[in-house]
Amino acid sequence: MKILRALLLLAVLAYAGWLAWPALSPLLEGADPAAAVTRMGAEMGSGGTLTAALWIGAVVLYLIAAVLLGAGNPRAVVAYFLGFLADAALRLALDRGQGGSEMTTRSASPSMGDGGPAAAPGDLGASLGVDPVWLVLGGLIVLGLLIFAATRRRRRARTPGQLAI
Repeated sequence: MKILRALLLLAVLAYAGWLAWPALSPLLEGADPAAAVTRMGAEMGSGGTLTAALWIGAVVLYLIAAVLLGAGNPRAVVAYFLGFLADAALRLALDRGQGGSEMTTRSASPSMGDGGPAAAPGDLGASLGVDPVWLVLGGLIVLGLLIFAATRRRRRARTPGQLAI
């Protein structure tokens, strides 16, 4: 169970990093914080402060869930699903407001040498007939259920007369 918990911890940290990448990439390139704010504003579009609050809240809650998951705390599930709710609201708002955004589809890749287009991240959902936003949200729900299973406390049954130590 510890290996599963470690893998889930890495998955949550990777997803939180991917979600926070638009604001982190200018900082890692050596730009000032104003460039990160400008880039984040461009990512969020015309959503305003509510969209930015949902985005920051989702990233922070995923990071809190990762810390709690690493400690084996069962409250990691609560933090994860609160982050999931913020992330789902953000994704659905951006998807409806812009007809898809870089955050949900991450830009199509350039065409290959044979003239045919390369498979974009959103093409998997299109080929299956499912919106990629719903595929991501479904994957996040499965990850949350795995976190629930990994952090569940198991109680040992005591026989009558056994001390609870």
